[in-house]
Amino acid sequence: MILQVAILAIPLRKTFDYLPLPTTKLETLKPGIRLRIPFGRQQRIGILLAVHPHSAFPLEKLKPIIEIMEQQPLLPDAIHQLLLQSARYYHHPIGEVYEAALPVLLRQGREATPKQEKSYQVTTAGLSIDLDALKRAPLQQQLLQQLQQQPLNSKTLKAITPNWRAPIQKLIERGVVECIESPVRYTTPVEPETPHPLNQEQQQAVAAIQQQLEQIDRTSTKPSPILLEGVTGSGKTEVYLQAMQQVITQGGQVLILVPEISLTPQTVQRFSARFGVPIALLHSGRNATERLNDWLAACSGVAKIIIGTRSAIFTPLQRPGMIIVDEEHDNSFKQQEGFRYSARDLAVLRSQRECIPVILGSATPSFESLQNCSRKRYTKLLLNERAGGAEPPQISLIDVRSRKMEQLLSSPLLEKVTQHLQQQGQVLLFLNRRGYAPTLLCKACGWSITCPRCEIHYTYHQGRGRLVCHHCGGERPYPKQCPECGGETMKSIGAGTERIEEALHQQFPNHSVTRIDRDTTRKKGAMEEKLEQIHAGDHQLLLGTQMLAKGHHFPNVTLVAILDADGGLFGSDFRATEQMGQLITQVAGRAGRAARRGEMVLQTHNPDHPLLLTLLREGYPAFARQALSERKLAQLPPYSYLTLIRAEATQPQQARQFLSEVRELALQYAIPQLEILGPVPSPMEKRAGRYRSQLLLQSAQRTPLHQLLTPLAPAMESLKSGRKVRWSIDVDPMEML
Repeated sequence: MILQVAILAIPLRKTFDYLPLPTTKLETLKPGIRLRIPFGRQQRIGILLAVHPHSAFPLEKLKPIIEIMEQQPLLPDAIHQLLLQSARYYHHPIGEVYEAALPVLLRQGREATPKQEKSYQVTTAGLSIDLDALKRAPLQQQLLQQLQQQPLNSKTLKAITPNWRAPIQKLIERGVVECIESPVRYTTPVEPETPHPLNQEQQQAVAAIQQQLEQIDRTSTKPSPILLEGVTGSGKTEVYLQAMQQVITQGGQVLILVPEISLTPQTVQRFSARFGVPIALLHSGRNATERLNDWLAACSGVAKIIIGTRSAIFTPLQRPGMIIVDEEHDNSFKQQEGFRYSARDLAVLRSQRECIPVILGSATPSFESLQNCSRKRYTKLLLNERAGGAEPPQISLIDVRSRKMEQLLSSPLLEKVTQHLQQQGQVLLFLNRRGYAPTLLCKACGWSITCPRCEIHYTYHQGRGRLVCHHCGGERPYPKQCPECGGETMKSIGAGTERIEEALHQQFPNHSVTRIDRDTTRKKGAMEEKLEQIHAGDHQLLLGTQMLAKGHHFPNVTLVAILDADGGLFGSDFRATEQMGQLITQVAGRAGRAARRGEMVLQTHNPDHPLLLTLLREGYPAFARQALSERKLAQLPPYSYLTLIRAEATQPQQARQFLSEVRELALQYAIPQLEILGPVPSPMEKRAGRYRSQLLLQSAQRTPLHQLLTPLAPAMESLKSGRKVRWSIDVDPMEML
């Protein structure tokens, strides 16, 4: 027997052959189990892919495995096949693909057993003891009285008294209390909330999803992916909740993907309150032990609802019933480093493999999803009405070309803000730029300070007194004098959220301002705390980056202002206008979500831009149609398919030389109906001290791309010039930088 193994964390596009142990029985060798194996002088963790009768290598050169780590595969066959297909489609090393699917502790060799939780219970002697015997030890008496009612864990004991450990230890020594260990229990609400009434469009959407569920039960046919396109505030979440009811009632599990960690607390609250079932959370904000426990709860079927970010798409479910991708348009669903997969696209693929519905929800669907609806590959469900009869916000433009600005705040905008504050409304101001100022200049000679590793300007962060590069993370202190002329006066050019916050305090000293960006929400729980304060009305002025644009519900916000609406109009990436339209629409959706109609103001230097006017006058669907027609003329996705091969090196010519050799290799395969463009320097040529170039492959069909990449990827590994560069293959790239 020959064991074909994928080794975790090995960036090689091949598998390795090993011998079984002499005592190994064939029935224990199930694809998907972990193996501990020798690799060079180290031990590694690998995944068994298959058992073969022969190897292409001499048997005497093969090493035996060290250990079989479990009896049953951690990954069921559906996930196993999904990962194999993903490795083929994205042309990525199989070991790194499997690594992405496993919690970090399992990658390190930890046993796949849930964490045991310590709790305390009374012994037989403790049940019969007279509590008066402990009257001189009141804490012991109090705790024993509680424990006689039911066992308690450390969290509950701490709530009774912070100083519980010493008295509990005394009770254990007396023989009246004992410590026991059991799996972590998932608490659930006692009384689930009642479903909200639906409007006609919501009823039709829920009925269509339920009809698909019933059809699957009857015929086992693969369902069509559903695009739930609903204007902001239309009640998409309520549709999710009521569509899920049938799955949960029948004992199935639902996987919900969200783009941002910040969205999980409110999502958990809604879903937990409705169903009263165990919920597992899978995102990078949780520690390794928490993620492993929740992953195992999903695998075992204990958790009925699994909410997570991108990598949660690989979570095994015992009884998969439905997948929901909320804010499906969001770029966060595409991994931008390493294994560059799209969680949204894999959700569609997984739903087909497991024969369960997948719902892609968004107020601003991606152009790819809209095109899939046009081609009848997806089923579109529309929600055009705001829930509860709320009116869409009134939108207006402020032409700032000749206006005096107070740190990006025009006088008409300040008047609007004052008006809404006087009417007891909250105001949300949006600027997608962190820090105090994006550029620092010497007032004497005009010298500007740049990051030597990226050759772009540092961003000044006043709160930390540091200059920070937002591309490589490099930092340096604020300069006391100009290194060019010795001048001691530096000038901040431009404005970030810190500077706007300062200006708002100056303009509205009697109103509370809160800033939400990555700098103010780094600590665990900081985002949740700020959202609670906003809902409690503690702050009247809300200032934030795109973190605030994604799915948050602020019922008291009546005015939303985009301080700089021009960012996406002239971007170097062809997706820039699409992302601009999505962002403006999503930000507008934060206004007027309750009884009072909201208002939105955009400050722009381009008030006559045709796409911007279409978006504001006719809405996102018309904007998407117009932008898609431009894409079609240019034969850009979704009317063609792209693969971007990137390379970076410490010397300027190394990456370009490598990609030139890759181009020559590609031309030798002579694949028809395929264009090879480049190599060219990346739009941001230098980053983190490395020079970057790229080669673009484009075709009207997917097939020619994969016909080329299948032999090209392993051939690239053999190029000598590749040893001096880092390179990657990005299939269906979401950004061209």
